[in-house]
Amino acid sequence: MRSLKELFRIGKGPSSSHTMGPQKASEIFKQRNPQTSRFEVTLYGSLAATGKGHMTDAIIIETLSTAAPVDIVWQPSVFLPFHPNGMRFVAKDANGNDIDEWTVYSIGGGALSEGKKEGDMFDTEEIYNMNSLTEIMHWCEKTGRSYWEYVEQCETKDIWDYLHEVWMVMQAAVERGLNREGVLPGPLGLPRKAATYYVKASGYKQTLQTRGLVYAYALAVSEENASGGTIVTAPTCGACGVLPAVLYHLHKGHNFSQTRILHALATAGLFGNIVKKNASISGADVGCQGEVGVACAMASAASCQLFGGSPAQIEYAAEMGLEHHLGMTCDPVCGLVQIPCIERNAFAATRALDSNLYSAFSDGRHRVSFDRVVQVMKQTGHDIPSLYKETSEGGLAKDFMMGS
Repeated sequence: MRSLKELFRIGKGPSSSHTMGPQKASEIFKQRNPQTSRFEVTLYGSLAATGKGHMTDAIIIETLSTAAPVDIVWQPSVFLPFHPNGMRFVAKDANGNDIDEWTVYSIGGGALSEGKKEGDMFDTEEIYNMNSLTEIMHWCEKTGRSYWEYVEQCETKDIWDYLHEVWMVMQAAVERGLNREGVLPGPLGLPRKAATYYVKASGYKQTLQTRGLVYAYALAVSEENASGGTIVTAPTCGACGVLPAVLYHLHKGHNFSQTRILHALATAGLFGNIVKKNASISGADVGCQGEVGVACAMASAASCQLFGGSPAQIEYAAEMGLEHHLGMTCDPVCGLVQIPCIERNAFAATRALDSNLYSAFSDGRHRVSFDRVVQVMKQTGHDIPSLYKETSEGGLAKDFMMGS
């Protein structure tokens, strides 16, 4: 597995795979071809199907047009073999001849790949020598150490500075979102709800107030993402509200120290990294189970650790967080990261707290391991038809278009 710095990416929404990834690819290609007369970018599969809603074309044009005019070609029904989020960049001379060509894939969480087994420019050093959660859990039990200590052992010394920055951005996104009202961008006319939920929560008794606040925090971050605000991929933009909501709630409501929050953040990242390594965190590849489901698992692990869970209980909490999202489709209405994405973040945040509680009542022993669920998620995702994987051709997206 690679560094958590490649999982927790700080950037602007609304989509890590459809805006952050293409923006980075455009910047690279522009630097390669500073003297070009024109760019042509072909978007394939999911990138083309939901690119308008995710502002894929807008961010590519914004990035490349400082060097030359840009033409966008849409190929929503063409899926390149390596990944559904394929892009082909072409640079042309003044006579319209091709002078450079590059095919690249936005594989989720803001990461890019050239789809090569060897010599891929985006391959970075793998710094974790154990890549299964079962193996890492046994190491924890044998050494008496925690998951975050394994992260500390594998990462460079500046990992805590980086996670501190991640935590600051997460908190800022919650607080900005709670103070903003109005309508989110796009044709849905969807109003922001975080501020309303936050105010209403104060009128309820403690148990319901807690749940209302967690809803508000998750909505706040997800609405910031939907409006193009700065967030952290956790593990993606579309699922960025789950982990911050849980950590913010536990920090504010239970007075957990910043150090313990950072340790929980490291543990959450480790669980997300396991999925990224062994399956996928891309909605276009495996559906929303790979985004909101993984975010729920990460938040479940983080909260269980904060409440003193054993390595086995933490693994169990994360396993439940992912298992009970198996099969979740990715069917964004109008290709926007709004419906059903925003509400899913809020529900997944509370489900993470439930997973922690359920695990806390157990001794951590259970039949289905986290690693096994990761493999099942991967297979399930690949069995799901493409119209349910971020193409806006099925499910809620299709019903909305038929009813509108």
